[in-house]
Amino acid sequence: MNIKVINVDPDILGGTPVFEGTRVPIESLFDHLEDGVALDDFLEDFPTVSRDQAIAVLTIAEEVLTSSKFEAIYETIA
Repeated sequence: MNIKVINVDPDILGGTPVFEGTRVPIESLFDHLEDGVALDDFLEDFPTVSRDQAIAVLTIAEEVLTSSKFEAIYETIA
């Protein structure tokens, strides 16, 4: 499935990356997981985010963090 998952629009939360079609920041997913909140509970807290979107964001994060280009990517944000 090839769905657009992340939206960055200066008119939505000042350009903060959000789940496509919502005003829910991507960061909220990681904050919840970091706090030990289960994915199902995150989805319950943010019903406008679909399970497919949340899984896709986690997959993107995995691909970035396991990429052979990780060091170059990390250097641009560090």
